[in-house]
Amino acid sequence: MTGLRLAIFDVDGTLVDSQGHIVAAMGTAFVAEGLTAPTREDVLSIVGLSLPVAMAKLATELSEAEQARLVAQYKDAYAAQRMAGDAPTLYPGIADLLRRLSALDDLLLGVATGKSRRGLDFLIAAHGLEGMFVTRQVADDHPSKPHPSMVMTALSETGCDPKDAVMIGDTTYDVDMGHSAGVATIGVSWGYHPRTALIHATEVVDDVASLDASIARMTKVAA
Repeated sequence: MTGLRLAIFDVDGTLVDSQGHIVAAMGTAFVAEGLTAPTREDVLSIVGLSLPVAMAKLATELSEAEQARLVAQYKDAYAAQRMAGDAPTLYPGIADLLRRLSALDDLLLGVATGKSRRGLDFLIAAHGLEGMFVTRQVADDHPSKPHPSMVMTALSETGCDPKDAVMIGDTTYDVDMGHSAGVATIGVSWGYHPRTALIHATEVVDDVASLDASIARMTKVAA
């Protein structure tokens, strides 16, 4: 092992507030198929899951073929937002946190997200985050969260030991994924699952300053 530490971040609801984009694209997809759009609460409950799994949860009464059409409609709607240059905004303080952490000699940063690689690359470019994440795990290459594949691959790519890593996210899917991979977890309360749902996280934080301190404490890197 390298002796380096690794902080792995979820994206939607953790780094960026993309709920408006996701809810709008989901509504467009359902309406295009002649269906009633799901509620904002229902949509936010599945953020973080890979699209086919998320759609199966939102449209349990539909066949797999019908769910697949919804997935395609959603991708088209979200791609239209991307083509228009409409990127979700970073939560306040996140950009500064990432820049500070990425400058540390003994800490590596990674991403584990239910987004596609194209969506993640667009977001990173839109916010000038190139070069910050040494490992990027996306829905294209893995089973859906909470399967531990994303975290385990990030550990393998960086040569980090599970005891030296932490998974940071806003949903129970992130927490469960981290636990399944044997790493500590930090739940952030500003995302899409309520704070009360994150009780199994190693720690739960309510602001970026607390997140910064929690990452330093769990990874034992210099603050």
